[in-house]
Formats: sequence, C-alpha cells, structure tokens
Amino acid sequence: MKVTGDREVCVGAGLCALTAPEVFDQDDDGLVTVLAPDPGDGDKAAAREAAVLCPSGAVRVVE
Repeated sequence: MKVTGDREVCVGAGLCALTAPEVFDQDDDGLVTVLAPDPGDGDKAAAREAAVLCPSGAVRVVE
C-alpha cells in the first residue's frame, strides 16, 4: 500500500488526521502531512477510510 496526500488539493478539513492519526497529520496551515506512506497492517483500514472521507480527494491510497 502506498499513501499520498496532495497538499495542492487539500482543503484542511482534517478528516484524514482524525480517521488515521498514525498515518496522517496536519501542518500549521492545516494541510495534510503523510506520516506513514507505507502504513502497517493495523493502520491500512483507517488509511483507506480516510481516503474515502477526504472531501477534496487529496488523500490517495494505492494498493
């Protein structure tokens, strides 16, 4: 699994960081920061959910 966050598209909703805090965070401007681009098994489901919930489509997960 590969997780990315497009900071150019991010609107700072924060759903990624709330849904998968081990995988995502937000910087001082509220934009997505990927903490774990290759999350462990315990965080994969949360990363997938964060991608679905992201209102701008900035979070992407490639299996």
